[in-house]
Amino acid sequence: MMDEKNMRDIAPERFRFVRSDERIHDEKLKTKPIGYFKDAWLRFRKDKSAVVAFALIVMLMLFSIIVPFVSYYDVTFRDGYYKTLLPKLPFMQGTGFWDGTASQRETQGGYDYLDSIGVETGRKAIVKLNRKFEDANGIAYYDMRVDSYAKVGYVYLNVDKDQYAALMDYQDRTGRQVLYPMPRTWQTNFVMGNGGANFWYKLADEKATSSGLAVRDEAGAFVPNYITSDDPEAMGYGSLRIPGDDGQGGWYVYAQRNQSGYRVRVDYMEYFRYVHGVLPCFVFGTNVYGQDIFSCLAAGGRLSFILAISISIINIAIGAVYGAIEGYYGGWVDIIMERISDILSSVPFIVVATLFQMHLAEKVGVLASLLFAFVLTGWVHEAVTVRMQFYRFKGQEYVLAARTLGAKDGRLIFKHIFPNALGTIITSSVLSIPGVIFSESMLSYLHIINLETSSLTSIGTMLSSGQGLLSTYPHIILFPALFISILEISFNLFGNGLRDAFNPSLRGVDD
Repeated sequence: MMDEKNMRDIAPERFRFVRSDERIHDEKLKTKPIGYFKDAWLRFRKDKSAVVAFALIVMLMLFSIIVPFVSYYDVTFRDGYYKTLLPKLPFMQGTGFWDGTASQRETQGGYDYLDSIGVETGRKAIVKLNRKFEDANGIAYYDMRVDSYAKVGYVYLNVDKDQYAALMDYQDRTGRQVLYPMPRTWQTNFVMGNGGANFWYKLADEKATSSGLAVRDEAGAFVPNYITSDDPEAMGYGSLRIPGDDGQGGWYVYAQRNQSGYRVRVDYMEYFRYVHGVLPCFVFGTNVYGQDIFSCLAAGGRLSFILAISISIINIAIGAVYGAIEGYYGGWVDIIMERISDILSSVPFIVVATLFQMHLAEKVGVLASLLFAFVLTGWVHEAVTVRMQFYRFKGQEYVLAARTLGAKDGRLIFKHIFPNALGTIITSSVLSIPGVIFSESMLSYLHIINLETSSLTSIGTMLSSGQGLLSTYPHIILFPALFISILEISFNLFGNGLRDAFNPSLRGVDD
């Protein structure tokens, strides 16, 4: 280090002015300023798990919103014949995976019934016969892969005259056969009249072109229908018969007349297409009520999102105001309000929900009573969070400076303190959403509340209905369980990502 003597020995000509020809001043920043939320976004997108979780949440929300507009079915759809159908995708047909088929073991009687469906309709119910074997008692068994949609086979329906005529017209227009001859046992059950004479009711004339009611001979001409009674309309019972060889020298009978109309035998898959306009195909299968799981899951997810987000908004509104008053004024105001919060937070939520369901649901409805139960105690956590933030920021220099300049309490709260606490409040509200969804599902699963109506269902209700069939039809509970699991995990990862983005000092700290 040079001392004063050495400094005086430096020649003056060695010194020169720096940039003497221009004025020195502060230079303008060349980069754009980064705001609070943009800075949080830059930190958030670095957290890959939070970004993926946010993408999954968006996908599940879109699923819940879009499915009702593209699905052929809704929550009101129920089909008693198509219960517990397996998941099926049209383009997976024949692959053995997600094609509506499953391995099944049947005795000789079961095999004959399923095989007869394919023989009569041309649509095989037995997709593949794996093996045939006999047990020690000589009973034959068949291991095979069966189409759960086709094995429903035929059903007997009661229709009136107009419905029957509409079915006939549909067959004529489309060329698809819906009506099939009844077994001989059905034909012989309707023997009436004096001396046991058969009385038949002719519903179609000899020019009928329906594939279900007209029979062609070898030359391609229609075989006329015959009546064995001069006055069939006068009889209370009867049958429509068409002459033909049923293998036993009898008649083909397609409809039997009774007091309420006609009893017919239909291929149910074609009848389903006649009623709904499409062949049955359920992406996630059907449940024990014959409902489309795909549509019900979207409806349940939509209910969960709407309920959770609504409750979160209400709780944050109440909690923010309550906590701001507590934290800003402090003293005896804080003591009294904090004791009220302690009392409410000590009440078990499940008790509140049960009491509201028992005494309030009949007056305001199940959803409204559940909303009240969540709000009654749910805002307390938000209030505690806001209170802590106000205690943290109200003593900062910029707040003291604003108060010195004459800023009033309202301006200090909403302009100076509250914006700095916004990140923590947002994070807290997002993290509360999965808790609401899980609580609602738990209450539905335990049957404490019942959100299932003709036009409504919930994830918890779907889980509950599929619990007893877990070993036989696991798909009924699998898809709702996957939905709520992905939703819960995604919301928690997303909330943690928001917390780290808005509050870097809390990164890695568990709530």
